[in-house]
Amino acid sequence: MANIIHQPCPFVGCGSSDAFDYEDVMKIGTCRSCGTSYPAKTTKHPLHPWAKIKYPLKGMAPKNLNIDEYTEGDVLEVSSNGIYLEHRGISHHTMQAYNCLSYFDGDTPNRHTYIYPDGGTKTRTFPKEFYVNKFKADQLYGMNLFPAGSAEAVTITEGELDAMSAYQMLGSKYPVVSLPSATPSKKLLENCKDWLGSFKKIYLSLDADDKADKFATTLMHLFPSRVFKVPHDKFKDANEFLQAGCGEQYRKAWWSSGLYTPDNIYATEEKFLELLHDTPEHNYIPTGIEALDEKILGLMQGHFTVIKAPTGIGKSEFMRYLEYNFISKHPEVRFATWHLEETKLRSLLGVVSYYLKDDLTRKDLIAKKGRMQDVEDAIKHIVHNTGYMQFHLDDADAETLVDQIRVLTQVYGCQYVFFEPIQDVVTISNDDSKEALLADLSVRLSKLAADLNVGIVTIGHTNDNGDFKYCRMIGQRASVIIDLERDKDADNMVDRNTTTLIVKKNRPCGLEGKAGELMFSGDTFTLSEKGSWE
Repeated sequence: MANIIHQPCPFVGCGSSDAFDYEDVMKIGTCRSCGTSYPAKTTKHPLHPWAKIKYPLKGMAPKNLNIDEYTEGDVLEVSSNGIYLEHRGISHHTMQAYNCLSYFDGDTPNRHTYIYPDGGTKTRTFPKEFYVNKFKADQLYGMNLFPAGSAEAVTITEGELDAMSAYQMLGSKYPVVSLPSATPSKKLLENCKDWLGSFKKIYLSLDADDKADKFATTLMHLFPSRVFKVPHDKFKDANEFLQAGCGEQYRKAWWSSGLYTPDNIYATEEKFLELLHDTPEHNYIPTGIEALDEKILGLMQGHFTVIKAPTGIGKSEFMRYLEYNFISKHPEVRFATWHLEETKLRSLLGVVSYYLKDDLTRKDLIAKKGRMQDVEDAIKHIVHNTGYMQFHLDDADAETLVDQIRVLTQVYGCQYVFFEPIQDVVTISNDDSKEALLADLSVRLSKLAADLNVGIVTIGHTNDNGDFKYCRMIGQRASVIIDLERDKDADNMVDRNTTTLIVKKNRPCGLEGKAGELMFSGDTFTLSEKGSWE
């Protein structure tokens, strides 16, 4: 076609959207609305900045849009001044290859339109607002431009501009497509599976975030041994490479891409070295009980420790002994504690009794002994000079407890969390349901301890057979199990008040067996190592 009619006028002063006729052989035109010939003979008729690109003058090679390819109803009808315009380092040739038009607000380009394979469009208004029309987000942008199996490899990016950038940096030789959104749907993979499967290799040039990793893992399961990850180094995406003038660096990264490996699989030198250097130290706090520390070193961060015994043996008091050990010998350690079977005040006064070496577990005892000022001073010292915290959950359940531990570690910096007993966190009366919920809680606590590098210490009641009450999984998921034994019916007071510690499980260190004795004093209502008491 030589004559192209009913086009937008290139002259700023006119404004007509359909009165300009252009002769693409002679490279001249006339506007029937303003009567001005193109090109104008004087400077009285300024042109829109897109005019010479859209309507090349004599002697100019067409740089962009092949106007005669567009007919009534095409995207040019949406806006009269759409052209292929260089943007953020992407050349007009690349924009044309992807049929990506730029539109203007007066003389200023203000938006792009991305046309998807089914005809749906996504319009980006600069800098970054999106509007869609008949858009389903279930196809890859650009996949209609590349026949199935047309190359050995296809590259997937996370944005339309990134797709064009990667295509350009790879020499405009290899298929590059884009995800329609950061969270691709199942329908997308259903629609694109056959097309993607026609390529021997699938390169992922995606942002480094959880959403991208999830998509990459899903794709890897569909196409084992065919998914490769392009390392972006310091750049967020492909367009950042292009804008920085680092096309060669991108090409090298693309060619050297390794097989995608999810974070839960370690198979590369890089990941193993990260494991070596980035894993937190095997941190622990000694319990202060010599024989116990010889076996377990101390309470471990990143591990789930369970103290196990039948009712009435003194498990809660043993946990309080461990808490006070932190207060007295390791005041820099931040920890939180919750005794479900006690009031908030009883838990606090139990620690104060250790601090003042006197039984001050009740307010009447404090008043009777005239030690209120001592108790107040002790509380002030503990609050201001140690890492002691309490927490309480009115509606206790597994989900709430897990969330609370996350808050305590991530917001308050707790390195250890004590709570007891674990069976009381689940209050449902049905034994079968309680077992399932406790099993789930135990699994989550063991994982949470490792993920957050927090030491989680709890107490587990046992039944008559010496197994964890309601749920054996508590013991299976624990890293360390400490059994407490005490002969409550012994003939003499010393034996009745002696608690023997036995390490029954010791995943971090391996040593098991008898691990010391503690003596309970009725005068101070505290425990102490038996040797020191004698």
